[in-house]
This record gives sequence, C-alpha cells and structure tokens, in this order.
Amino acid sequence: MRMFNYLKQGLLIAVCALLPFAASVQAADKFKPFVLAERGPGDMEEKVAEVKESLRDAGFEVVGDYVPFEDSHVIIFTSDAIKSVAALTEYGGFAMAQRAAVVKVGNELQVSYVNPVYMAHAYRLRSDFSNTSEALAQALGRIQEFGSEDGLSERKLRKYHYTFGMEYFPDVYELAEHSSHRAAVAAVEKNLQKDDGVEPLYRIDMPGKDVTIIGVSMAAGEDGDKYMDDAFQMSVVDFGELKNSAYLPYEIMITGNKVVALHMRFRMAVHFPDLKMMGSNSFMKLMPSPAAIEKALKDAVNE
Repeated sequence: MRMFNYLKQGLLIAVCALLPFAASVQAADKFKPFVLAERGPGDMEEKVAEVKESLRDAGFEVVGDYVPFEDSHVIIFTSDAIKSVAALTEYGGFAMAQRAAVVKVGNELQVSYVNPVYMAHAYRLRSDFSNTSEALAQALGRIQEFGSEDGLSERKLRKYHYTFGMEYFPDVYELAEHSSHRAAVAAVEKNLQKDDGVEPLYRIDMPGKDVTIIGVSMAAGEDGDKYMDDAFQMSVVDFGELKNSAYLPYEIMITGNKVVALHMRFRMAVHFPDLKMMGSNSFMKLMPSPAAIEKALKDAVNE
C-alpha cells in the first residue's frame, strides 16, 4: 500500500511538472491577427522608407501604399512564394496581398503587420505561411502578436465565422460577371476610374491563373454613405493601445470571369475577433456597413 501511495505521489508530481509545458504548447497553438514589430520614437516618413527597404531586402515586392487617415501609412507587399501558395486554394488569392503599417500614436511610432500564419489558416491555405512569418520577423521585427486577448486555434480559424448566421470565408460578395477574365479585369480597371469614392491602390496577378486582386480605398466624401468609409469604420473598431491599421485596404478579386470580394461580416470579424456585438465600440455601430460596402463595390466595378 505504501509503495502504491509513493507511485501515486510520483505520478502526481510528474503530471504537475508537465502542466506548464502543456499550457505553453496550448498557447503556442493560438494565433492573433496582428504582429507588433517595433515601437518607439521616430520620423514617420523615414520609418515608412525603412520598412519598405527592409521588405525589399528580404525578398518581398512592395506593390502599393495607402494613407487612410492622418498618422497612418499602410504598405502592401507580396512575393512569388506567397502567390504560389495562394494559387492552391479557391479564393486563396485574397492572401496574395500582405500588409504592414506604420502608425503614429502619441510620441511613438508603431510598426505592425498582419500575422501571415493567422491569415493562412483563416483563408484556408494549404501552407501556414511559417516561412513568410519568419522572414517578416527577421526583416521588420517581432515583439508580440496582438488583436485578440486569447487568440484563435488553427481549427477555429479554418472554419471561422463570427457567430450563428454570419458568413464564412467562401461566402463572398458577388459583384459582377463578364465574358472572360481579360474582359473582367479591363472592365473593373476602367470602372474604378469613376471617382465615386472607391479608388484603386494596387494590382497583383496570380502567375499561371486567371486570378487578379485589386486593392481599393473607400471614402464617403461629404455626401456619401459614411458606413462604407474606411476611416469611419476604423474610428469605431480600432480603439486599442496597439493599432490595427494593417486591416486596410479592402480587396476586389477577379477570378475567372467573376468579380468578388470578401464579405465584411467575415473580413472584419476575423481581423477583430474580440469585437463585441453591442456597445460603444462594436459591430452594432457598423450594422449598415456590410450592405454599404457591397453597394459601393458593386457600383464601383460596374458602369
């Protein structure tokens, strides 16, 4: 009996000793939507140039810039490796555009980027983009992940939707249809010149496939619908100490002869998974936005 008690005690001690390790493994399996690369004093213009140079030195291609509002600069980039992985999954082209941001908050600059591993799972890619993640950490830095208190598991991300009745990744806005991919791209690029609040920022073509994404800015102007406006939306949801400007900009995809975009109720929710349904900074404050964005994008890509 005494030997049995000793064995029980030994087993209990071993289990307790393993608990911290098990907890760390579990934590490592949770992912957050953004990565803080660097924070501290600096000059905005110089830091933006430095980030671009670091990305290029690491083998990334900088394809566009977006200044959605004062003291915030988003840099869009890609690579051949990213495009190759994106090509293996339906709607994977949305992952071709990776985004980093330089934001001035008080007396400091925050450099951040969308977490490639998080988005690889959310966009159901066949790779977890771990090599891209490592390259970005080397190029820009990696202090911490942020954007969710507890993070989401791979399993949760790959079947993500915000709540019952909300859209999943494949539930896209269907914006237009044309006779061919070439005709669709030509029509979208022509119609985006209308100056109706939706303007093109960059274009990325998927090698060997009829897939093109075009990043767009959305601004309501004085007489427009504020619920489609990038700056208005971010004024509601981006209220934390660490800023999520790299959520922007929105993307339009031409896949084959069809023009689509991710549904806002998926796209924003997966970037802001802790956002409450009710309250001062909540989805309730943006209830008209999904329909407003769909209308703005449809109007923009059609004559």
